[in-house]
Amino acid sequence: MTVASNALIQVTPGLMIWTIVCFLITLYVLKRFAFGPIQKLIDERRERIRRALAEADEARDEARKLLEEHRKLIGEARGEAEEIRSVAKHEAEAQLRRVKDEAEADRQRRLEDTRKQIEAETRRSLEAIRSEVAELGLIAAEKVTRGALGDKDQRRLIDEAIGELDFSVLERND
Repeated sequence: MTVASNALIQVTPGLMIWTIVCFLITLYVLKRFAFGPIQKLIDERRERIRRALAEADEARDEARKLLEEHRKLIGEARGEAEEIRSVAKHEAEAQLRRVKDEAEADRQRRLEDTRKQIEAETRRSLEAIRSEVAELGLIAAEKVTRGALGDKDQRRLIDEAIGELDFSVLERND
């Protein structure tokens, strides 16, 4: 019977036991001083990554909420701006109408004042003309009658003559 000629392939119970003991000691040392801390570091890193992802999700949700809020505020601001613009436009139109109405009222008032002044001036002019005509009539009557009539008679004749004159033609030409 030939056992393997290579020493590495030969089964040696003592060597096997020492190999298993060394393996178990190495496994215990690695588990206690290497695998435990390494596993702990891996678990800590996994937990940090999980927290970071959770925080990122929360931040993303908060960013979405803020974006929605921002869009809502912009919409409200646009609505308010449109309302303010509309109110300002209506106020401007109302003020323009009021100014036009005031200007028209002022124009009408001035036209009425001017018309009244013209009528008053026309009356004064007619009175002046009547007075001049009366004076001329007195002078003419005095020259014609050369003192034959008294002052009262002359005045009565002049008033009758003036009453017969038609001044309405002058009044209509205003």
